[in-house]
Amino acid sequence: MLIRNLCNIALGTTVLALTGCKGGVLDPKGQVGIDEKNLIIIATVLMLIVVIPVIVMTLYFAWKYRDGQEQQIYAPKWAHSGKIEAAVWAIPIVIVIVLGVITWQSTQQLDPYKPLEGKGKHLTVEVVSLNWKWLFIYPEQGIATVNELVFPANVPVEYKITSESTMNSFFIPQLGSQIYSMAGMETKLHLIANEPGTFKGFSANYSGAGFTGMKFNAIATPTQADFDTWVNKVKSQANTLTKANYDALALPSENNPVTYFADVDDGLFHTIIMKYMQAHGDMNKMHSAMPEHSGHENHTMHSEGEE
Repeated sequence: MLIRNLCNIALGTTVLALTGCKGGVLDPKGQVGIDEKNLIIIATVLMLIVVIPVIVMTLYFAWKYRDGQEQQIYAPKWAHSGKIEAAVWAIPIVIVIVLGVITWQSTQQLDPYKPLEGKGKHLTVEVVSLNWKWLFIYPEQGIATVNELVFPANVPVEYKITSESTMNSFFIPQLGSQIYSMAGMETKLHLIANEPGTFKGFSANYSGAGFTGMKFNAIATPTQADFDTWVNKVKSQANTLTKANYDALALPSENNPVTYFADVDDGLFHTIIMKYMQAHGDMNKMHSAMPEHSGHENHTMHSEGEE
């Protein structure tokens, strides 16, 4: 009776817990997300093969030999059992080996840099994490948006990701993997939405006071024509994004509204990545020139001393 009640409580708790999974990693809407959900479930089940029997036996023996249970005599006959020892060692070893194989295979299959094969031509989106907002540049369409990401359903998307300054994390839970955005570096992520819809995206890495406002909607349009209509809508706006006004956009601000840019300077994404590299190059030039200059000064001072 006790075990049955415990099972009912556990089942009820599980059902209540899963009701909060809507819109998260356990409610995937893209192929990458589905594969990752399956990996989570398989790994969890394999680990529970050991955990559940241990919990059940702990509760059973605690109840069976509880204080006041006089009719039960605790008089074990200790003896070595090769079968028990083999089971105790073999089962965890097998589980670890299976988990290792699954992890190795999934690491290859779910590599974020790996294009989604057999899904057609990829749409490219360049992502820049700013303080505290997201900039999405569409190089093929020549447009950009702030805090709104739109793409056709069933079309693979290649995300090229960097950061203006602070390290952040680009994450759309229902579509799949998260990946970090870092200043002066480019990371890549390939995702696809298997159905139309609006999915929540955000930064999964704390980056300061406005971190909680770094949210955006990832909208998968039903058809390519719907996506093209949205692109034309953006192009009808008056705003343009140039290297000059990008600096103003990059200033820290919180809870930013959706903004459209009808035109974007070519190579802006590359400029954002390389600006720290250019500064590093200028410093190297200064350092390389300093010894020669310093030597010249020392020589001059030495000559003056001799005079």
